[in-house]
Amino acid sequence: MPPPPLPRAPAADGYWMPAEWEPHAGCWMLFPYRPDNWRESAGPAQAAFARVAAQISRFEPVTVGVSAALANRARSLLPSSVQLVDIESDDAWMRDVGPTFVINASRDVRGVDWRFNAWGGTAKGLYAQWDRDDRVAAEVCMRADVPYYRAEFVMEGGAIHVDGQGTALATRQCLLNPNRGSRLTESLVERRLRDYTGVRRVIWLDEGIQFDETDGHIDNLACFVAPGHVVLAWCDNPRDPQYRISRSAFEVLADATDANGRRLMVSRLPLPEPLSMTAQEAAGIVEVEGTKPRRAGDRLAASYVNFYIANHAVIVPQFGDVNDGAAVRILAGLFPNRQIVPVAGREILLGGGCVHCITQQQPAGRVAA
Repeated sequence: MPPPPLPRAPAADGYWMPAEWEPHAGCWMLFPYRPDNWRESAGPAQAAFARVAAQISRFEPVTVGVSAALANRARSLLPSSVQLVDIESDDAWMRDVGPTFVINASRDVRGVDWRFNAWGGTAKGLYAQWDRDDRVAAEVCMRADVPYYRAEFVMEGGAIHVDGQGTALATRQCLLNPNRGSRLTESLVERRLRDYTGVRRVIWLDEGIQFDETDGHIDNLACFVAPGHVVLAWCDNPRDPQYRISRSAFEVLADATDANGRRLMVSRLPLPEPLSMTAQEAAGIVEVEGTKPRRAGDRLAASYVNFYIANHAVIVPQFGDVNDGAAVRILAGLFPNRQIVPVAGREILLGGGCVHCITQQQPAGRVAA
């Protein structure tokens, strides 16, 4: 049983969310299993998650939460260097259900446990029960020996991206969405983000990637790659709905300044050509009442921005698309001191997210502070 949360918000105690390129103590993941979200009883997804974990483990420690019933299956797929811990979950999106870690000037590490409602609650959520997912962040913090804060509002880790120097990116489509539990104003959301992540400025984009079932998470559209430098998912096809969204985001970012008054540099990362779920893929998914159905022809929210920055590496999804190579080359230029590691992303994408969505970095620093 995890200990009770800390009484105040992180910023009041001098903590803030660091940038993802800062040194990591390791990476946390979960093991997929539900047959109503992953095809063929999650077998292909489990293998895909294991490949991601194996690549990350070349650069930093990886810990995977898995139920006792699936521990042997997970152990058979994962390298021996990957640690398994007994954590029950409803699905496997560690970015959203796990803790967002924060640090202070002494590099003490704590966690933020966001309230979670399956991306929309009883009316709009992607599945009907999410109580185990809502406990994952506290469970991770207990096993990491990290004190944690329980946020007073619903949010997911993939809904924000920070530069570690006071600036956050977010979309109105997601964070102002009433399906997150209440009708929050932009100013109130900004105040809560200041309290829980220590940011001083929020740069708002209107919408995320078209067809993203998380209601437009920022981590699929845009992210910081360095202070003052953002990479943006880009579409050149005027007939694609994403064309307008990407251009609108570019205009906002090109005109924005960060918390330290810098004008942003914006690099464009091409999106894959439109991808859809095939009939064969859809046939392997069990439809269950209360869970979002996945059907042949559904457009997939594929994006190369959904990458994971590891120590000395960047793990980049690939989709068997003509733009796979271009994405690797562009990211190699943006991260000249890191190895760019391509991994197959389609099986993860079929469940609604990709590499960044299934991972959560723990920053290097002192624990149990």
